[in-house]
Amino acid sequence: MKRDNFIAKNLLWAAITLIVILVASLLFLKIVTRHNQEIEVPNFSGMTLSSALKQAKERDLRLKVTDSVFLSGVGRGEIIRQNPAAGSKVKKNRRILLAINSVKPKQIAMPNVVGFSLRQAKAELAAKQLRVGQLTYVEDMATNNVLSQRYKGRYITSGTMIETESEIDLELGMSSDNNLTSIPYLAGFSLVIAKDIITDNSLNVGRLIFDETVKSYADTLSSFVIRQLPEPTESLTYLLGSKVNLYLSTDKTKLEPIIREKQL
Repeated sequence: MKRDNFIAKNLLWAAITLIVILVASLLFLKIVTRHNQEIEVPNFSGMTLSSALKQAKERDLRLKVTDSVFLSGVGRGEIIRQNPAAGSKVKKNRRILLAINSVKPKQIAMPNVVGFSLRQAKAELAAKQLRVGQLTYVEDMATNNVLSQRYKGRYITSGTMIETESEIDLELGMSSDNNLTSIPYLAGFSLVIAKDIITDNSLNVGRLIFDETVKSYADTLSSFVIRQLPEPTESLTYLLGSKVNLYLSTDKTKLEPIIREKQL
């Protein structure tokens, strides 16, 4: 009987010890992995680095700038991209990688594209890290021949130093017997590619209407066309220089009905 009590007592102590070890291990694992203590990454896009650092410190996050580019449509020194993305769940002290818009953009000498065709002018500007802006058409014997080049509403001469990624507006010729173009099909194309296609068809980008999924500059770059006005045409029915309004989203499900309709 005494032997049985001794064995039972030892088994009880062994069970208690095992439970204590198990509970301690779980508590230790919970502390080490910070279980259920994940932090939601805020949206740093559009912030200056100093503002982002302050917010990161409040949330026990670390920031590191890994890239610097220049985009003319974004404020100097503003954050344009982050990884992990806003809304992600991370552990305390996680490092967030940032790309910021350069404070001092690179400058380049403005080329002379007067006398070039629109296609040639676009290629020459792209080679100099410049972009085609608004197209203005005036009566001339040669359609799509560049008559003048402008920057921010003023004529700009070749050799003038200008910031890279700037938009150069072009004045182009348009003959009376060659002044119409068609509207290309743009649904599904990214904003950047859609703009290129519009320019290649001697048209201008009109209004850009973003839906609720586009919340940051990174979203803007990854957005795609879900609707356009005017609608695509196969015939030459619009004057050169006409505007095309684009509706954009990052929600791929909004493309499905458009694709199905095209397949019918």
